[in-house]
Amino acid sequence: MSTRLFHLHQFVIAALVVALDRLSKWWIGHSVPLNGFGIQVIPGLFRITHVENRGAAFGLFADSPSAWKTSVLIALSLAAMAVICYLLWKSSYALNTTSIGLSLILGGAAGNFWDRIIRGRVVDFLHFYIGTYSWPDFNVADSAIVVGAILLIAEILFSRPRAVEGA
Repeated sequence: MSTRLFHLHQFVIAALVVALDRLSKWWIGHSVPLNGFGIQVIPGLFRITHVENRGAAFGLFADSPSAWKTSVLIALSLAAMAVICYLLWKSSYALNTTSIGLSLILGGAAGNFWDRIIRGRVVDFLHFYIGTYSWPDFNVADSAIVVGAILLIAEILFSRPRAVEGA
């Protein structure tokens, strides 16, 4: 695969994540009342909600009154996206588990970055719960980041070591 085509595949994966994230957040914003009960999908397990997260992943630092919180989160997102772009650029030019995982993380980071730049907060809407236990609401971008991270961890844990030449 040529270098240009390889990087196009990575860009398409990341762009699809951003597009799905934007579309889903737009739909939520126009269809589900903010901070309401939401739409019950699977009783006792899953509902679609509409909440806004001013913090980091899973609402970390959301209640912090710090004026610079959003700026720090934007800067960290930019740094993470720059590192991922560098890793993708320097990768082995194969569409493999690592490049797909990094592309998913890049797309997810870009989707949430977009929200922080435009609105200063991220829209979350996927709510899973069992009884009184409730997982923090999340979105498509968060899902892509988690799936990408799982792919990278799986690659590290389950890949076979390459034979060293000359040994």
